[in-house]
Amino acid sequence: MKSSSNKKLFQATIVNEALKQSFIKLSPIKMFLNPVMFTVWVGTLVMAGVCIWIATGETHQGSLAYNIVVTAVLFITLLFANFAEALAEARGKAQANSLRKTREETPAKWIQSVGEIYMNEVKMVPSSQLKKGDIFLCETGDIIPSDGEIIEGLATIDESAITGESAPVIREAGGDKSSVTGGTKVLSDQIKVKVTTEVGESFLDKMIALVEGASRQKTPNEIALTILLAGFTLVFIIVTITLKPFGDYAQTPITISAFIALFVCLIPTTIGGLLSAIGIAGMDRALRANVITKSGKAVETAGDIDVLLLDKTGTITIGNRKATKFYPANGVDEKAFIKATVLSSMADETPEGKSIIELAGINPLSYQMENPRFIKFTAETRSSGVEFQNTRIRKGASDAIIKLCENAGNVFPIETAEQVTIISSNGGTPLVVAENERVIGVIELQDIIKTGISERFERLRKMGIKTVMVTGDNPLTAKYIAEKAGVDDFIAEAKPEDKMNYIKKEQSEGRLVAMMGDGTNDAPALAQADVGVAMNSGTQAAKEAGNMVDLDNDPTKLIEIVEIGKQLLMTRGTLTTFSIANDVAKYFAIVPALFIASIPALQGLNIMKLHSPESAILSAVIFNAIIIPFLIPLALRGVAYKPIGASALLRRNLLIYGLGGVIVPFIGIKLIDILVTTFI
Repeated sequence: MKSSSNKKLFQATIVNEALKQSFIKLSPIKMFLNPVMFTVWVGTLVMAGVCIWIATGETHQGSLAYNIVVTAVLFITLLFANFAEALAEARGKAQANSLRKTREETPAKWIQSVGEIYMNEVKMVPSSQLKKGDIFLCETGDIIPSDGEIIEGLATIDESAITGESAPVIREAGGDKSSVTGGTKVLSDQIKVKVTTEVGESFLDKMIALVEGASRQKTPNEIALTILLAGFTLVFIIVTITLKPFGDYAQTPITISAFIALFVCLIPTTIGGLLSAIGIAGMDRALRANVITKSGKAVETAGDIDVLLLDKTGTITIGNRKATKFYPANGVDEKAFIKATVLSSMADETPEGKSIIELAGINPLSYQMENPRFIKFTAETRSSGVEFQNTRIRKGASDAIIKLCENAGNVFPIETAEQVTIISSNGGTPLVVAENERVIGVIELQDIIKTGISERFERLRKMGIKTVMVTGDNPLTAKYIAEKAGVDDFIAEAKPEDKMNYIKKEQSEGRLVAMMGDGTNDAPALAQADVGVAMNSGTQAAKEAGNMVDLDNDPTKLIEIVEIGKQLLMTRGTLTTFSIANDVAKYFAIVPALFIASIPALQGLNIMKLHSPESAILSAVIFNAIIIPFLIPLALRGVAYKPIGASALLRRNLLIYGLGGVIVPFIGIKLIDILVTTFI
């Protein structure tokens, strides 16, 4: 997938397909969907009728050759506009074809079941026969036949067919890295997977539909701009019609070709022809960044984001917090404390849990426990541990252990509370350990802030986006990391409902919020956020709740998504500015040409010194047509975005595309006029 981002914009196969579609899109049903270009289509038909009329003897509408040329140029204008949209769609279809190769029929090792009981027998079936809820087995070298979640085992997965990344990833049962995608390959070990989608609804199926544009709906901004352009078109219809009585009053005959040429040149045909291509290209750019968007609206909304919620672990910090020191409580033997920390970490598969055992340097199996019951960590309890015989060991966040001890009537030691404060103030994470509801010590965990992350947050700040760090750490640790990383705000000791409440609060104040998550507990907040980005490795619930899926599982991808969204909005805005500014030059080319013979004083408006009324009109119409293909690369690649603030961006765009939109047509129309008068 990533390799596709380096492909040339105009590939022979894609261009050929786009050219074919350019003619197919001339259907009146398809043209009617674009009000601006539909009026050009009607004008072209009228001009074709005029040509037939002249051929049968009419002489008051100019020469037949002149009218045929105008008709041909209008027809080419339609083809160029259709080509822009078709090219954007063809690029998506080319990607869809490569995805289809991944979605080939794959044999599946289906595990038979009787009711809820799964047998040990494995039967080979085609992947198309797998139903939601079925269990299949995958071993080394197997292609995963369907989307699902690992329910047993751990494996190294090659996801290059989907993400384009050659580096394998680890997926395992439980936690937030349990999701696997059909079409990827198991490189090592063995896993049992539960199918989470029906046939035809897999992640690849959805990707193909999205990439082809089948699911693309016009975004609110795009609809609003379409209405605005339709309004402009209606205004210029009225303007053009009112020229008829002015012409009669001035005793100036105006031909039908002149009326239509004036109308087509004054309406915003440039942005009208490129509008759909810009929207499709926005989704395409997101895909090339390995982000699947469920709608164009999500990409567009990303450009207007005001608040960005980011997890601390793995996003702002490296993510693999390691135990660095043990602090036994007063009166507690250090060896006894270390033993308790090891026992509480035996079933802890997190990097933190493994690092505790590593720091202790003790094999957990050397300890004997009768009928142990391991307590897994949850976001609600924010603690984990083990129970055996008459012993209950818990390790977790200080506030969770304080509550546990106080509920049992025990006092939290003052010296332990001080140690927690010291660790937190130094940016570490304290894990308090309790045995039988009595505090026995603290474990210090340390994480490292990612290099360059503060610069990225500064970049977001320049965009006008507020960054919020979400962490389960206590407020002191959260504050230290937030200040060092340069985020604007933080949510400490965060529970799933805290994220949701924060998002609702910001939205109630009129702000747009984006967040990224990968776990089932993130699903409510992802659904609530205006832009919810789910990790591809995350749970099915998270992927269904979000409106984007990051194939790279990169928590910092939100920053890139925001830039893609802003680039989409900027591209649309700049090309709209350029298109409307074009009208000024076309006005000075055509209007003087219409009345210059009967009103010589208008010669002063012929500032381009065009050769004749016919050459002026023809030059303007030709320029109006050829500017569309010249702007196609800009529409598809997008305007280069720099985080310099909204007002600075507006000034820059008005200077480059507003002023440029006035100057370029003057130069272009004059050059075309010289060529027209030379060769015709």
